[in-house]
Amino acid sequence: QVQLAESGGGSVQAGGSLRLSCAASGRPFSVYAMGWFRQAPGKEREFVAGISWNGESTYYADSVKGRFTISRDNAKNAVYLQMNSLKPEDTAVYYCNADSKTFRSPETYSRTGGDPNWGQGTRVTVSS
Repeated sequence: QVQLAESGGGSVQAGGSLRLSCAASGRPFSVYAMGWFRQAPGKEREFVAGISWNGESTYYADSVKGRFTISRDNAKNAVYLQMNSLKPEDTAVYYCNADSKTFRSPETYSRTGGDPNWGQGTRVTVSS
């Protein structure tokens, strides 16, 4: 069973940047795609970005494309989300997630969902 712990959230002004981190443990890390999701107040959780097991392929929601970058370090069992040019609509609790099947593309993972376990999330607030 995978355990996930997110960190790095905070409050920034529009146009600012934040870097989120996620530490994973409990099962092999380097064979699963990883993703970031977010949940804004009153809304359902939505996919933000995904990365393949080896880091060579990424996939983004249209709303963050060109502003966010997902990366991973398999030696550290960690995945990151660099968020630039933040907008008030990016305000949400951000969660990382692991795929439930090995060696899938991040696009496939984004459509089908992954492991049912989630971390506690990290809150991002962007003010205008």
